[in-house]
Amino acid sequence: MTSEYILLLPKILFRRRPIVIQVVQALIIVTSLLIAFLLRFDFSLPEPRLFLVSGIVLIVIRLISLRVFGLNHGWWSLTSVSDALNVVKAVTAGSIVFFIINRAVLQNVAFPRSIYFLEAILTGALLGGARLSTRVLVESFRHDAAGYKRVILVGGGFAAQMLIRELSRSGSGYVPIGCLDDDTSKRGIFIQGIPVLGTIDQLETVLELYPSEEILIAIPSATGKQMQRITEVCERTKLPFKTVPALGDIIRGEATVSQFREVRLEDLLGREPVQIDLEAVRHDLQGRNVLVTGAAGSIGSELCRQIIEYGPQKLICLDQNETGIFYLKQELLRHIRDTEVICCVADVSDSERMRRCFSDYQIEHTFHAAAYKHVPIMEENVAEAIRNNVLTLKEFLGVAEEQGCRSFVMISSDKAVNPTSVMGSTKRIGELILAARPSTGMRCVSVRFGNVLGSSGSVVPIFQEQLRRGTSLTVTHPEIRRFFMTTQEAVSLVLQAFTIGRGGDILVLEMGTPIKIVDMARTLIRLSGKSEESIKIEFVGLREGEKLEEELFYGHEKVVPTSCDKIKRINGAIPDWPRLCQQLEELRASMSIDGAEPIRKKLAQIVPEYRPPLLTTAEPPANDGHGNRLRTAAADD
Repeated sequence: MTSEYILLLPKILFRRRPIVIQVVQALIIVTSLLIAFLLRFDFSLPEPRLFLVSGIVLIVIRLISLRVFGLNHGWWSLTSVSDALNVVKAVTAGSIVFFIINRAVLQNVAFPRSIYFLEAILTGALLGGARLSTRVLVESFRHDAAGYKRVILVGGGFAAQMLIRELSRSGSGYVPIGCLDDDTSKRGIFIQGIPVLGTIDQLETVLELYPSEEILIAIPSATGKQMQRITEVCERTKLPFKTVPALGDIIRGEATVSQFREVRLEDLLGREPVQIDLEAVRHDLQGRNVLVTGAAGSIGSELCRQIIEYGPQKLICLDQNETGIFYLKQELLRHIRDTEVICCVADVSDSERMRRCFSDYQIEHTFHAAAYKHVPIMEENVAEAIRNNVLTLKEFLGVAEEQGCRSFVMISSDKAVNPTSVMGSTKRIGELILAARPSTGMRCVSVRFGNVLGSSGSVVPIFQEQLRRGTSLTVTHPEIRRFFMTTQEAVSLVLQAFTIGRGGDILVLEMGTPIKIVDMARTLIRLSGKSEESIKIEFVGLREGEKLEEELFYGHEKVVPTSCDKIKRINGAIPDWPRLCQQLEELRASMSIDGAEPIRKKLAQIVPEYRPPLLTTAEPPANDGHGNRLRTAAADD
């Protein structure tokens, strides 16, 4: 009989066939009683009638008891500790009932008392043994079954237990061979019948002794640094490796532990899980009318996804991108509860359209994510950057306050600190407008943070596209660094900042340690299963408006903690509002003069720290330190 038939045997005999299970268990009970009689009477049967009558009564009682304790299922190949405990409970309960009925009701006082104990022990042992032997038989044959992948699990905690249980199910396609865990006290123990073979650093040695085809990382709570170490160990084996979903996704029910996926760059960021005051956010958003501008963008769309979870009365999604808004609405409608989703295809610079929007939908809270953000493109379109990011913002604020909006949150950028680009300067002016603007009731808050991993047009999607095409990865400079966080984390903190921000506040999200773009490129190459020998990294020099490192704070700003440890409040010089308004009108006037230089000069007057970089001082070296020859291309956000 082939291993495939052995694997199917329990399923053929037991699954959905209760009568077969009942017959097998009845035979086990009769066998136990017979052996107990033979042991008691020196392998003779002096009272056949007593044996027969008692046996019938015992079978009925035991089968009822086994049914009560849920032991009539046919999944004997998945037997666990809970099944063993239920067998003990069922046998004990059945023995007590049998003793009472046999002695008190049937008056079988001649029935030897020792047989009550012998039969119970034998029945429990045989019922448990039958289940255990079935599981051992199936698993021993499964190891050699065609189509099943032999896998090593990295991790020996609760997630590994859940994963082994899932892999034990028929048709999983995987056979767990062993686990690895850095807790040396676990060495040699068995997790759901699978041995812990060593530590994570011993993976290569373990694979020599226990050849496998794949590695599954079962540590959903691993930090970025831990995942970096684990993936480096896995990469040395040259075997494919996957991970289980993040712990938060499993808890929220968005994924299960058996939904393996490739290790992604965000797993290696080193970001700790965000802890936010959910009730405070819910209190401010539930039952309210909320507007998100730039709703089709990376930040705007994630704002919509998270805001709708807090039950606003109306969620108004506004963007010029008709296609993006269409797909966003389709996605939101799948998760909608009691919220009315309204999609507006409109330009925030159209004041009359915005006035009607606020009036029609009685908007109470605004999240302003609409802005031009790409540094090199805005260096070529200076006037448009000023119009959209500065002048439109000022007019939009006026419309929002005029229409009774209660709070206004603007998404800023770390490029607003000591800016070397037009885009960064416009974001800094936006911060100054919100901080200096006199309020007659609308609370204005700016939230400053760094790059969002995977946002449209950012470095990661560019690298991924280059990897798909098999071309070289292009980096502007070997020393360029950027702050990164995931979109979900950024938006969660923006919502928390919305609840704790006071009027005129500039709040800064904690971004961790800046990451070298070239290191990110190398990590993506490894995660794609390729080598740096096959995929080159090329450096092209800083583009106009770029600098090597971004900053989160000005030197003159005082950093103040808030109730959320990942959000800082800054106290800095606030310009005089009438003076700022005059400068903004002069900036508007400079846009009518040909060329970008008059605009840049006016920007420098409003933002004295604005300094366009001298690109000739930051030329890249002749190679990347690994012998890769440098050619030309570009990638960075």
